[in-house]
Amino acid sequence: MLFNTALFGVFFLGFFVAFHFVARTRGAKLWLVTVGSLVFYGAWDVRFVPLLLGTALLDYWLAREIGRSRDERRRRLLLVVSLTANLGVLALFKYARFFADSAHGLLSVLGVAMPAPEFSWVLPAGISFYTFQSMSYTIDVYRGELEARERPEEFVAAVSFFPHLVAGPIIRASVLLPQFERMEPPRWEQVQRGYLLVAVGLFKKTMADLLAPVADGLFGIQGPLSALEAWTGALAFTGQIYADFSGYTDIAIGVALLLGFVLPPNFDLPYLATSPIDFWRRWHLSLSTWLRDYLYIPLGGNRRARYRNLLLTMLLGGLWHGANWTFVAWGAYHGLLLVASHLLAARLPRLSGEATPAALRWLKRAGTFYLVVLGWVLFRAESLGAAMEVLRGMHAPTLASDFSYGAVLTLGLVGAGLVVCHGVSALAERTSLPKRPALLWPAVATCLAVAIAIGTPGQSFIYFQF
Repeated sequence: MLFNTALFGVFFLGFFVAFHFVARTRGAKLWLVTVGSLVFYGAWDVRFVPLLLGTALLDYWLAREIGRSRDERRRRLLLVVSLTANLGVLALFKYARFFADSAHGLLSVLGVAMPAPEFSWVLPAGISFYTFQSMSYTIDVYRGELEARERPEEFVAAVSFFPHLVAGPIIRASVLLPQFERMEPPRWEQVQRGYLLVAVGLFKKTMADLLAPVADGLFGIQGPLSALEAWTGALAFTGQIYADFSGYTDIAIGVALLLGFVLPPNFDLPYLATSPIDFWRRWHLSLSTWLRDYLYIPLGGNRRARYRNLLLTMLLGGLWHGANWTFVAWGAYHGLLLVASHLLAARLPRLSGEATPAALRWLKRAGTFYLVVLGWVLFRAESLGAAMEVLRGMHAPTLASDFSYGAVLTLGLVGAGLVVCHGVSALAERTSLPKRPALLWPAVATCLAVAIAIGTPGQSFIYFQF
């Protein structure tokens, strides 16, 4: 069930009325959230509802047993069961084909003839998100940072909560469980902000869908590319992935606010970052903080082998996005950028500080944006070879650019799309607009009008494939 469809509008209207006006007790609201979320998820593929429920119920039981036990060996064993089950399910559905194909390719290079592996599994929607959310709960209980819940419906409701279920943000149990305990109705300020975020999210999704054909056109070309083609397509995908993913999370956060739940932000104008370090403080915050707290710090963090830990974290973060060597390369690329940034900051602290001249800050923003665009080429390409072709076209083209009116106009519109998407994000996140009704409601109406007039309902979101 997609946010940008009439079906979701009908579903949410019914859920909204039932949640606020029919379900009067906390228990009734918990069951409504659980059942409604499973209906929402089952609209994708009802076959995977048992997998979602099984993941949540297993971690609920394991966390409860961890919380009750005083035997450290047993507690550690229960945690290992949780990690093995979650990562095992993720590996089976998402990475089995990747590892089998990689092994087959390696054996072929070594001269070992074997039949190619065949898989017909369908990737369950949102599996990367809800497994991380569920797994972090047992880890937090094991660490003593969170008290295990006795009632399963509380935890199942938190894991399956439909606004963030399919494509995030990755919400930890420590954020949602206290809110499910209180079940407070939304304040009027939250309602206003919720409507604004839903409207802005639909607007950004419309912009993403307009940029998609330009990006698809580039990455569908086989053969030499001109610099104009390569840069136009690369910039189009840069705008598309930000508008698409941040648009989804805007809608998710807005819908949750209308129900009285506060989800943390997932983006903070990432293309205005002044360094790769700053970029990862602004992009997909729920994933970057999850990797920091549950992978980077346990590996040793800044205490020992800092740069090794950073590289390994980013490699696994890249692999989390998908079973393809391009994602591994993208993670390694950003890992190397982060290492280089930390080394540069240690040697040139004046250049890396915030108290730098405005001209230098904008130069750093331009340099960081350039590096991020190169990374998105690795992320979007179907193969490493295809990525190299695009990068070659961007920097050493063998085909002359055709600066026709249409080609230049397309590049200009792509650039305008990037600016507009960041502009509406800043309007919703960095201004007092939600508190000024005279400006708020015209902005909401304008965003919705654009989405209805030129949007394409039912276009899937990019991060659903992860």
